[in-house]
Amino acid sequence: MAEILTLGEIVVEIMAKEVNQTFEQTGVFQGPYASGAPAIFINQAAKIGSKAGIISTIGSDAFGKLNHNKLREDGVDVSLISITDQLTTGVAFVTYKENGDREFIFHLQNSASSLIGPDNIQEEFFKECNYFHIMGSALFNKNIRSAVKKAIEICRRTNTKISFDPNIRRELLYDPEMRECLEYVLDHCDIFLPGGEELELLVNAKDEDGAIAHLFDKGIEYVVVKNGRKGCRAYSREGTFSIDPIQVVEVDPTGAGDCFGGTLISCLNKGLEFKESVIYANKAGALAVTKKGPMEGNTTWDQLREI
Repeated sequence: MAEILTLGEIVVEIMAKEVNQTFEQTGVFQGPYASGAPAIFINQAAKIGSKAGIISTIGSDAFGKLNHNKLREDGVDVSLISITDQLTTGVAFVTYKENGDREFIFHLQNSASSLIGPDNIQEEFFKECNYFHIMGSALFNKNIRSAVKKAIEICRRTNTKISFDPNIRRELLYDPEMRECLEYVLDHCDIFLPGGEELELLVNAKDEDGAIAHLFDKGIEYVVVKNGRKGCRAYSREGTFSIDPIQVVEVDPTGAGDCFGGTLISCLNKGLEFKESVIYANKAGALAVTKKGPMEGNTTWDQLREI
């Protein structure tokens, strides 16, 4: 049984070959690459050495098989991935701008992952689960939001800690049902891993210190604010610390935050102290951007220890 579980979308990613390439003109794209934020997270958690599994649905197609093979080969428990003939595996297209921004086109709402629902969640999955990780990107339809709420209820009975990475775009917050679910998850999580803008969007406070105080009042144990190229800031009731970024040559930033989260939770699961876990997560997030493809820069425990 998995020690770390997550739930959500599994997709392939098709990536522009050239910087400043647009979707409005014919161009060369590379891929498919195994992807999906929860999939990237759980792949990294497994590579660090934890028993890690994902609850999801893929199509009975080549894109689904590519993801299934990649996750299985990297040590992920794929037994909770359903395979369907109803819909195909999702696809994400991405282009890159010179300033580091990206533009996405997702085929997700009518993909196989949209079929995830409460029936996919069983209490027995959580009997040996120490951490359940929720990605905001996974909450894209009502059935999945219901599945996540069911899982949270089970986690409270099994003493499973809940980690939460919002991983959202600002415009998604205009959907009241999405906003309600994000706030519900935030109210029930133990570890919160926002980006700087996400902290501002989800927590009503004058500044970051006020937001952190508000989160601790909710009962959250740890908060790590991810700032990409600027490193991260970590908060616990024992104190606050910052970790400087590691200087690397960026090839592809996709999945770096998911890789950070997978490393952090897997390190905590292995019994490392919070600060040491954040240090390793910072290393993994940096190394993730050095290769083309969302999971191609994911690293093993031995690789991180060499840095």
